Amino acid sequence: MVQHKNTDFETRSLDAVCVNESQLTHKWYHNIKYLVVGVLFGIVFVKSEVVSWFRIQEMFRLQSFHMYGIIGSAIVVGMISVWLIRKFNIKTIYGERIEFHPKTFNKGQIYGGLLFGLGWAITGACPGPLFAQIGTGATVIFVTLLSAIAGTWVYGLLRDRLPH
Repeated sequence: MVQHKNTDFETRSLDAVCVNESQLTHKWYHNIKYLVVGVLFGIVFVKSEVVSWFRIQEMFRLQSFHMYGIIGSAIVVGMISVWLIRKFNIKTIYGERIEFHPKTFNKGQIYGGLLFGLGWAITGACPGPLFAQIGTGATVIFVTLLSAIAGTWVYGLLRDRLPH
């Protein structure tokens, strides 16, 4: 578990927070590759109907295998990727070592998962495809985006008082 001193000089646990340990700095235009990959990934989301509210509702009503197949495929690809990274000690494109840190389980993950799933079922959107949905012209998703931002903000305020 990584320990971090915050601005209030309290020690906090960051086991659920991503920390960029890279020491590399780049010019702004190096980020264009992420924009291109993001746009391409958004197109894949749209074409595979991952952003379809109806597909998401079908999943939560157990009426279709479509979304479960996509999510299951992503899990298998992720597992194989992590195995390959560990087995062959694959490094980043800049030669940095990729590290995997153990995660500790806590009951707050169950509450968070249930809350996330409830929001996903109600809105038909999870954070991944939000921008792809907006890109398709589904402007009502701005409400979901603002709600996700507000939820993240509230979580930041309450994080230290939530169950561990």
